[in-house]
Amino acid sequence: MSNDSQNGKHHEGDVAFIQSLAELLNASDLSELSVKREYGEHDRLTVSLSKHGKPVAFAAPAPAPAAAAAAPSAAPAAAAAQLPAVSEDPASLPGAVTSPMVGTAYLSAEPGAAPFVQIGQAVAEGDTLLIVEAMKTMNHIPSPRAGTVKRILIDDGIPVEFGTPLMVVE
Repeated sequence: MSNDSQNGKHHEGDVAFIQSLAELLNASDLSELSVKREYGEHDRLTVSLSKHGKPVAFAAPAPAPAAAAAAPSAAPAAAAAQLPAVSEDPASLPGAVTSPMVGTAYLSAEPGAAPFVQIGQAVAEGDTLLIVEAMKTMNHIPSPRAGTVKRILIDDGIPVEFGTPLMVVE
């Protein structure tokens, strides 16, 4: 079976992901956005979007590491401060905790309450890290491992997609 037909079957959600990125770019003050997703050793998606007449690039999943070198440089520092998950690709980190569903992520049980976890906090396997609300249901997202919260990659109350990196627990 060819690589193209395998990718077509396994990554049909990439079109919706790219459309979401375009909407994010249009709704923000960002001028460009680059994302690289690694699905496997020889399977990746690289997307670069830009406003103001700059070229827009889309690189389909490619087997060669050269695809990473072909991607444009990371977004400006201001964009990195707003969207660290996009510019640094933390989904590839060994301790990354990703969203198991589409919804809205909340870092605390209710507005004004203390967050479930903070950077530097030790957590046990199964401890609640955050909540993802989907269809009016609050889904507690547990820590997949015992460790320390190294990074929180999202802001409270933002929409997330399936597979969105949320935190890093190592």
